[in-house]
Amino acid sequence: MPGSTTLGPGHGVDAVEHLDALRMLSLMKELHRLLTVPGPDRLTATQVATLREADGHHREGFTDWVERMARDLEKATA
Repeated sequence: MPGSTTLGPGHGVDAVEHLDALRMLSLMKELHRLLTVPGPDRLTATQVATLREADGHHREGFTDWVERMARDLEKATA
């Protein structure tokens, strides 16, 4: 699809609009920053638990996933 970004097989979605992928990239980068930044801007444990909806991963696992998604989106939109 012209103007789209392929995310890969097995994700339930083959492609998203390129601009949407860029927005997701920006969101994932900001989320990663909020997970890792020290100080008052850092997401609390309660906020992280709400975001991950009790998926069984701890903060570090969730942070790693967000970072990986941002990196993959950055490659896909380059």
